[in-house]
Amino acid sequence: MKKSLLLLIAALQVSTISFSQMGPRKPNPQLASQPTQGQLRELFAGPAGNHQSWLDSMKSWRTKLRDTLQFNTNEYTRKELAWTRDIYTYAQVMAHDRYLYDPSTRKYTVDRFLNDVNKRYGGLDAVLIWPTYPNIGIDHRNQMDYLADMPGGYKGVKQLIDAFHKKNVRVFFPIMIWDHGTRKLAYSMAVELTKAMKQLGADGLNGDTMPGVTEDYKTVYDSLGYALALQPELSLQTLKMAEWNTMSWGYFWNYEQKPGVSVYKWLEPMHQVHITNRWATDKTDDLQYAFFNGVGYNAWENIWGIWNQVSPRHGEMIRRIRTIYQQFPGQWSSAGWTPHVPLSYKHVYASLFPGEKQSVYTFVNRDTVNDFSGEILKLPVEANTAYYDIWNGKQLLPKHKDGSVIIELSIEQRGFGAVVVIRSGQETASFKKFLQTMKKLSAQPLKAYSAVWKAIPQHQFTLQPTKRASSTPAGMIEIPAMKDYTFESIGVMIEGKELPTGLGIQHPWEQHASHTQKHVMNIPSFYIDKYPVTNEEFKQFIDVTKYHPADDHNFLKYWQNGTYAPGTGKQPVTWVSIEDARAYAKWAGKRLPHEWEWQYAAQGTDGRLYPWGAADSTKRPAVDSSRDIRMPTDVDAFPVGASPFGVMDLTGNVWQWTDEYADEHTRAAVLKGGSYYQAKTSRWYFPQAYELNKYGKYLLLSPGIDRAATIGFRCVADK
Repeated sequence: MKKSLLLLIAALQVSTISFSQMGPRKPNPQLASQPTQGQLRELFAGPAGNHQSWLDSMKSWRTKLRDTLQFNTNEYTRKELAWTRDIYTYAQVMAHDRYLYDPSTRKYTVDRFLNDVNKRYGGLDAVLIWPTYPNIGIDHRNQMDYLADMPGGYKGVKQLIDAFHKKNVRVFFPIMIWDHGTRKLAYSMAVELTKAMKQLGADGLNGDTMPGVTEDYKTVYDSLGYALALQPELSLQTLKMAEWNTMSWGYFWNYEQKPGVSVYKWLEPMHQVHITNRWATDKTDDLQYAFFNGVGYNAWENIWGIWNQVSPRHGEMIRRIRTIYQQFPGQWSSAGWTPHVPLSYKHVYASLFPGEKQSVYTFVNRDTVNDFSGEILKLPVEANTAYYDIWNGKQLLPKHKDGSVIIELSIEQRGFGAVVVIRSGQETASFKKFLQTMKKLSAQPLKAYSAVWKAIPQHQFTLQPTKRASSTPAGMIEIPAMKDYTFESIGVMIEGKELPTGLGIQHPWEQHASHTQKHVMNIPSFYIDKYPVTNEEFKQFIDVTKYHPADDHNFLKYWQNGTYAPGTGKQPVTWVSIEDARAYAKWAGKRLPHEWEWQYAAQGTDGRLYPWGAADSTKRPAVDSSRDIRMPTDVDAFPVGASPFGVMDLTGNVWQWTDEYADEHTRAAVLKGGSYYQAKTSRWYFPQAYELNKYGKYLLLSPGIDRAATIGFRCVADK
């Protein structure tokens, strides 16, 4: 049976998915020459010859495979999950996005977020909120801890979800299936996450790096009586998994001139796919393939803190496609879907989505040079039938020729078209209003809108100069001025080099953010703390000022009853946000260091990679990879690790806050020095940066979630 099935699939000319475009974060499976029940391909190639023969073989494949798999559609027809087929526009959203949460008011700003996307591309049907990667692994907190650490805890997250639901937007959260190196869960991941989703009122789970969300999640949600939409990131491991994975991503499809046909959508037309191509700046292929297949699109713009905005042109594509999709709910999951309807022009391709009241044809012009205008589609004559060009919002008066109805359309190059065939007199008031909307939207061609990709600028948080000291303050070391210091800064972030500028930091002298920088600069003389600020020093600050942050979640988490544990006074203070560190520094008459000041104080004048010279792990605290993190080491425990200027405890104990950068959508801090904690079992945990010329970019959301067991700080003062 398996051999015959593979031969049948081979006859259908199944096309290849290009996993090489997926970037370093995702696996690059070695696919066999034909799909198997291992890693599956996601696209059938279009017909190479006779359309009817191709379509018959497609239908035969589906019938035989569904019989072989004993495929059932119970989850698709389940009342609680019927909504999944109508989720067209979807977006993965960083919880850290500044349009979603305002730390100054300590409130989620769902209206602001949705008003922005409504204005730019017409709105969303669902969001995937992402609070974990790339920060997870900075300490031992697991994915459930990050969910609980979101602003307001579970109560706040529930309010966030409720706010989206009031706007008819469904909410997903991720499964970090690889998270087995942090704090151990009390129960299985499936149990913990499903129970949390029920408690919060969320709608679905997205399986990060998962080739299909496994059936145990369905078993758990059945046992809890709370059905969830399950949606893997990667191709399904077996097509049987499509029974309970009612949604999936179309991840970096291989875009040929002739559009491919979604395997999952063809297997089960109620299955919803969201085409996802996060680093692409030109979205046209994605959206043409989506419209051709009658599937959704993932408008993922905030990618781990770098903003890849949908351009105005692509935003108009999304808006118009979404408007058509919403006018005909249920049409796009039609069992009679027919891709590659024969047309009279070789560069335009069409699909038919028949329904009880009307039939909709979607068209894509794959010609990259020429607009199309003329006869395109021949249909049988039907009495009492009306035809509408719904992309342009106008009625068609087709010609009759040789016993057929001839449809004429105009479709711009790399553009779209759509026709509805409807019984005369069935045009409702809603339909007429829809036509007016589409006529208004199509008044300008898509090419009139800009498709130019633009980076958004970052701005460095302004550090106020301190009062100049006349002599070296106690506990500090004078760092001499340095002329022509070569400041090399290399980000350890795993992903983000795909875009024109990449993922990173935009220093004040740079035109855009980048992953790696090298700059020759002059550094004035300054003073720097010999050691990171300790628990006992921070306690003095608390005692004098009575400081207590408004967002006190996780504040000084290691302390009890307002003080640190006996014997930990010389340990660096941790579980302090960058705001807490600034408050201490201001009280002490100091400030946080710029990253280049920290690095220069650690390197000296010779550009060394470690404070003490060559790599030597004995000159810093030992690595801890346990799931229950130990406490930091006393700041003076490794005197042999001093820098050329005598600055101590610079690397391998705790990360240290330096500069903060923000753009319109994301805030991030530059962390220097690395820490003693290294979560194992996955390469996706926050990377270390022990070398002095490296840094970690740490996304900022709110003080409560930003505080960590492995982040401390030291101060500087201006001379």
